Amino acid sequence: MRLPAEPASSEITDPQLYLRRREFLSRTALAGAVALAPALACAEEAEPGRPLEGVKPGPYGTDEKRTPFEDAASYNNFYEFGTDKSDPARHAHRLQTSPWDVEIAGEVAKPGKVGIEDLLRPHPLEERVYRLRCVEAWSMVIPWIGIPLGNVLKRFEPTSNAKYVAFQTLYDPDQMPGQRRAVLDWPYVEGLRIDEAMHPLTILAVGMYGQVMPNQNGAPLRLVVPWKYGFKSIKSIVRIELTRTQPPTSWNVSAPREYGFYSNVNPAVDHPRWSQKRERRIGEFRRRETLPFNGYAEQVASLYQGMDLRANF
Repeated sequence: MRLPAEPASSEITDPQLYLRRREFLSRTALAGAVALAPALACAEEAEPGRPLEGVKPGPYGTDEKRTPFEDAASYNNFYEFGTDKSDPARHAHRLQTSPWDVEIAGEVAKPGKVGIEDLLRPHPLEERVYRLRCVEAWSMVIPWIGIPLGNVLKRFEPTSNAKYVAFQTLYDPDQMPGQRRAVLDWPYVEGLRIDEAMHPLTILAVGMYGQVMPNQNGAPLRLVVPWKYGFKSIKSIVRIELTRTQPPTSWNVSAPREYGFYSNVNPAVDHPRWSQKRERRIGEFRRRETLPFNGYAEQVASLYQGMDLRANF
């Protein structure tokens, strides 16, 4: 299924954010590498990681121009490694991503802890070109590689009591130096309603741009929910729990007035500190209109029929 094209660019943006990104990319120090996903460096040309074999095109995607790999891998929000967008690329090489186990718990008939390789079997990896929309009014278009989350959850046989899915990031301040500061209540947690988690657009991603996931982008396993803001895409997942009640989420706990549980892209609802009506694609000077549900309304709007999306933001 191909998604409709976005409106033409129409408004000139302040170039300071772009210039700051280029200044960061011009630095020359390389951060090193780890076995599963080499950390990218503060360099103009990003170092490629290990290719992923046997990836097939997924059923969803967009024909929009893809964000350059070096931009997507060097301009990140991953507070476990620092609050500046350049910090993850500097520090994520500390993270050892193999071996990696994920615990599946809660309202399932078959709970357990499994290695990431067994978690993903037997489904083939898919490439899906999705938009990523950040709440600060910037966006990217990234070719993610992963499998539908719903396919994973079905293996563990959710019970009829499973109404939500909760996720948890690794907590290890030795590897994740940002966790030494009380910026958030660690470990990072996130959640979806069960029908959101089972929707075919929602994927567990292990790679991007044809290669294993760079550490700073959430290696070895992250969530991608393309109609929601990027902070819902929890990274470096170690636990998935199916629950009866709505789970806490890190940004909602930290700032409930600014970050709701649902976090659907809704240009009609401004963030208290900035407008959501327009966005700037990384690498562009011009802003474009923000689309409801990040352009995926045709696929997901029915999930929220009858809900007040201003109250449930």
